[in-house]
Amino acid sequence: MTASGPPPPGVRTAERLLGELRGEVSRADTKASIIVAALAIALGSALGLSASRDGSPRFLSPPGAAVWWAGTACLAVSLLSVLFAVLPRYRTRGWSPGDPLTYFGDVRQAARAGRLEDALAVTEREPLSALTAALAENSRIAARKHQCIRIGLMAFCAGAVLLPTALVAG
Repeated sequence: MTASGPPPPGVRTAERLLGELRGEVSRADTKASIIVAALAIALGSALGLSASRDGSPRFLSPPGAAVWWAGTACLAVSLLSVLFAVLPRYRTRGWSPGDPLTYFGDVRQAARAGRLEDALAVTEREPLSALTAALAENSRIAARKHQCIRIGLMAFCAGAVLLPTALVAG
């Protein structure tokens, strides 16, 4: 709320949406962390089985070995993808004087430039501008995290099917 009355139109909706987006980003990070744990178990099992047989899939037939390596590659892709999901992401462009503050990086840049008080005043005068910038960036971050998680899950499922198939195929 501004000192002169109710907030400008759209501010309450933007605040609500920003809160929901931040929750979604947090849930995405949690999902990715769970997948990393599942991958650790799967990779540990695969490595343990491999180690019990001379450390390689040489005990498998050539088709079985090919399926084994394809499954291993899928698990590696899955791990990289979910690690990218939890990788911190920041605004694509930096804060500059006259811009409202939208997240901690902006505050840090404004403080370094000795313009924090001015930036706070701009943010107070233009709350909707700050909120829309934060919404756009958080939407980009959430979409990217979900894309990485989707790729990671698909690769994990493929690996989880291929590795046992390789053992069965021999």
